[in-house]
Amino acid sequence: MSKGRLEAFSDGVIAILITIMVLELRVPAGADVFALRPLLPVFLSYVLSFIFLGIYWNNHHHLLQAAQLVNGSVLWANLHLLFWLSLVPFVTGWMGENEFTPWPVALYGAVLLCAAIAFFILVRALISLHGQDSALARAIGRDLKGKVSLVFYAVAIPLSFVNAWMACGLYGLVAVIWLIPDRRIEKTLVL
Repeated sequence: MSKGRLEAFSDGVIAILITIMVLELRVPAGADVFALRPLLPVFLSYVLSFIFLGIYWNNHHHLLQAAQLVNGSVLWANLHLLFWLSLVPFVTGWMGENEFTPWPVALYGAVLLCAAIAFFILVRALISLHGQDSALARAIGRDLKGKVSLVFYAVAIPLSFVNAWMACGLYGLVAVIWLIPDRRIEKTLVL
């Protein structure tokens, strides 16, 4: 079956998630710049989550650009990914409202880890459908960035209980790794 509906549905869900997150940013009661100070943790968690959702949207787009078709396994794998992404607004709000304390930071990391695993499963479902010798499989290659991300998340979750800010630093590092453009799929499709 064609991939158009899957792309459109996924785009819509991610757009809604970003909208939900921004609606959680409350207008301060005061009219001076100091009234923004209490909102800083909420804003920082929003920025981090916006970047993560943007990264997922971008990589999802590139992944499906390399895919020719989808099947039931791919549809379910995609829903699995969207489930974990749908929890991002909740953990973002909890982490920001509680000023990056250990449990919210750990749960944030757990959601990021599960989303990364779900993306890995989606990639494997697409490669299984298209074949190991497909352009998609060649483009994904060893997926070092994906594997490193999983390790960083797995380390950051227990680290949250030792130093929540260091755990957030690891989450930020994963975001930086993925912000550097990943041209694997584009290079493979052009060749």
